[in-house]
Amino acid sequence: MDPNSGFCSETKIYHSLRPQVPLPPETTPLSITDYAFSLLRQASTTISGAKFIDVTTHECIPSSELEIRTKTLAFSLQHHVGLCKGDCAFVLSPNSVHIPILYLSLLSLGVIVSPSNPASSKTEISRQIQICKPVIAFVTSDTAHKVASLRYRTIFLDSPEFESMTKSRTETSPQKIEVFPYDVAAIMFSSGTTGKTKGVILTHRNFMAMLAGVHAIRPIRSSTAVMLCTVPYFHVYGFTNCVRAASMGEILVSMKRFDLRLMMKAIEEFRITHVALAPPVIVALVNSGDLVNNYDLSSLEAVHSGGAPLSEAVIERFKSKFPNVSLGQVSVP
Repeated sequence: MDPNSGFCSETKIYHSLRPQVPLPPETTPLSITDYAFSLLRQASTTISGAKFIDVTTHECIPSSELEIRTKTLAFSLQHHVGLCKGDCAFVLSPNSVHIPILYLSLLSLGVIVSPSNPASSKTEISRQIQICKPVIAFVTSDTAHKVASLRYRTIFLDSPEFESMTKSRTETSPQKIEVFPYDVAAIMFSSGTTGKTKGVILTHRNFMAMLAGVHAIRPIRSSTAVMLCTVPYFHVYGFTNCVRAASMGEILVSMKRFDLRLMMKAIEEFRITHVALAPPVIVALVNSGDLVNNYDLSSLEAVHSGGAPLSEAVIERFKSKFPNVSLGQVSVP
């Protein structure tokens, strides 16, 4: 392997020049949920304030309830709905504090998560359902009409029923399922810009590798990081932020729909330290003129851009406008 570029002439593959990050053995049963919670228990950061928060409603799920709500929901889905390892669950919902809990619960059972854009048409959603072949759908009151009947029930995430499925009961631990790192964790959908939408398979190990890399380079903090996720949880970028926040003990603040002014108001109100953005939002920020002066953004430490590359010109303009904020381009599985 070339020590300067990481290129291997035999395999024609480029390898990272950073030290290799240790991963759990491939033959050891371990879901991404179990791995995320194991990292959370090891986290050196102060996690007393960790929670999931909704920008608009201020609904909050504290860290003390994260693992128990995940297990309780998994128990409900396993014993009362009948979900089994290898089943696929279709998720059609905007961002909410419930989505990370849902993802972690389904993944712990070995159920394949297949989230979709709630703005998609019925025709697009019908094609995606043909691709991933789900047995159950998780929707909201606004998106339910786009999904046809499946083998199991359609469950409304904004209903009292779903809320009750996450609340503690006498018995809350689901039957232990052996989920292996190379089992399929998610089927994500491509944007369709180069043809019809395609389903992209990601394994538990794909997400483990991402989490392991993040934890290997995480800085030691004196206070809890506060991440504002403006990207949708149905996108792989937002999906990884869900499991990342759960493993890092961060405060994860989510936006149902993106709005530039609402984002800056949220940064001020929740003292956001990190923001996950898509490149077009970076462009909107650098073109926002004096609008940013109306908000206190002094808590902001870093902006993460992902999903597409940023041009050098946009990067330079961002650095000029926000000299005290680091800008990083992130890759996703």
